[in-house]
Amino acid sequence: MPKLWIDDRELEVGEGTTVLEASRQAGIDIPTLCYLKELNAPAACRVCLVQVEGRPTMDASCVLPAAEGMRIYTHTPEVLAARKQMIKLLLSDHPFECLTCERNLNCELQRLAKRYEIRDLQIEGNRNHFPIDDLSPSVVREPDKCIRCRRCLAVCQYYQSVGIYRMIERSFHAIVGPAFNSSLMETPCLYCGQCITVCPTGALHEQDSTARVWEALRDPNLHVVVQTAPSIRSSIGEEFGYPVGTPVTGQMVAALRRLGFDRVFDDCFGADVTVMEETAELLERLERGGPFPQFTSCCPSWVRFCELFYPELIENLSEVKSPQQIFGALAKTYYARKAGVDPAQIFVVSIMPCVSKKYELLRPEMNASGYRDVDAELSTREFARMLFQAGIDLRKLPEEDFDDPLGYASGAGIIFGSTGGVMEAALRTAYEWITGEELKDIEFPQVRSDKYKDTEIQMGELRLKAAVARGTGEARRLIEAIKKGQKEYHFVEVMACPAGCVGGGGQPIYIETNDWNEQVAHRSHRSNGLYQLDRQMEHRKAHTNPAVTRLYRDFLGHPGSEMAHRLLHTGYLSRRLYAPEPLPKKEHKQKVRPL
Repeated sequence: MPKLWIDDRELEVGEGTTVLEASRQAGIDIPTLCYLKELNAPAACRVCLVQVEGRPTMDASCVLPAAEGMRIYTHTPEVLAARKQMIKLLLSDHPFECLTCERNLNCELQRLAKRYEIRDLQIEGNRNHFPIDDLSPSVVREPDKCIRCRRCLAVCQYYQSVGIYRMIERSFHAIVGPAFNSSLMETPCLYCGQCITVCPTGALHEQDSTARVWEALRDPNLHVVVQTAPSIRSSIGEEFGYPVGTPVTGQMVAALRRLGFDRVFDDCFGADVTVMEETAELLERLERGGPFPQFTSCCPSWVRFCELFYPELIENLSEVKSPQQIFGALAKTYYARKAGVDPAQIFVVSIMPCVSKKYELLRPEMNASGYRDVDAELSTREFARMLFQAGIDLRKLPEEDFDDPLGYASGAGIIFGSTGGVMEAALRTAYEWITGEELKDIEFPQVRSDKYKDTEIQMGELRLKAAVARGTGEARRLIEAIKKGQKEYHFVEVMACPAGCVGGGGQPIYIETNDWNEQVAHRSHRSNGLYQLDRQMEHRKAHTNPAVTRLYRDFLGHPGSEMAHRLLHTGYLSRRLYAPEPLPKKEHKQKVRPL
């Protein structure tokens, strides 16, 4: 273990430790912008400079290995002046739009400018200017705000294994973006938004849908209903000072009513219906012998990944729509009939932890009811902005309940937003449908994972092989293992974001650490609130939810029925950029057991 001195303090560190991490172990916070531990360390921003005794120049501490006998100084006047100058250089080519920027008061560059008391800039010269790329349905790029940190490049390349970002041009004109600085629409972007969550400035952000939702709420001719995804109840509180993972379901419902929504519904109801249909499809595959594995289809970024890179596996994707789209289809058919409202006047808003849902609702096949299933989507961040604009404080609101008939969910629907939650929810129903016996131990912790995990579960005579993968990089590794015959599964859940939907690209951005693993752990804590709510529910299995039972009895008939297939199932498309070929929706031939 190398022994070294940092600011005259002696310490020993593990072999391979960088000076940056050694300093942090000593309680010294060296600033960084490009660094993201375990994911990105290009030494591009140069704000982590330190002075090493005996070396003629200062070094970037994020890539400097700690060595025996080093004497390091982290806050001499010269070091502080050098860091300040590096920040000024970044600001000299940065637009001064802080008051109107998406990341105002939550920007890492802004925070460092304040920390180093930068009040004016004497650096003059040309500034780069690039056009804004707002053609994508989900992600907006503002290259003028890019500081070339390469974090977006790293998360897209190494975590998602997609790699749409590159360093473009050289020297002063260098920028991070798609090849030839083209639009995201011309790339295999998954619209997952993970690049947004790691961007230290406002160079990447979601398409803003708040104006469209405000307009709908003001229209007296529209009946505006809202659905909230499972993870919103355990993440929106962070924007109001609650500890991470605190469930604020009742206050959230009250806030939505005060915003002016005519009905406040729960997308966990849609998740319960998803469980019913996906489990029915799994049983059908078991009866006919495949094709296996059946992949979940709740995550639009994962579905797009499959369509782009593995279209030969499209028949393995579940035909069932995501909970967002299922809810929208039911809102404009089942709910419209029960409420006596013209479906043409129903405007469905979803609040999701995701920015890819903005892309999903625009897919042309998402209109089986004769109307677009969902009309607008708000990310968690957009929802928070609307509450701030309206002066609504969650902390001062009473708890209120969701509206009927699409507002009651089981615990299975609630855990959809957590790690392995879709798989666990489906297993609760699949076990009882396959064995005909009541499930005693309701929880399946063996499928809860931030990355990749597989297990085998005995269900009567069947030993069901299941796996979950977080991030399309893990999904790619899993798929390659399946293709090589190294793994075999019946059922696989894939979510594009770390820790599942709780770590979605539309969630509150956490900048208190630049350790990637710590950021993922922070997102995972949001799952705790969902599991807590699950344990409090009277019904913890989708097929025991009385509201779902009524839906099938009064409207759909049974899981896998002709009506269910027409409204709640879909088909997929090969999206290989060189030769897209439409694949027809599979014809439903075999009915499954009734509810």
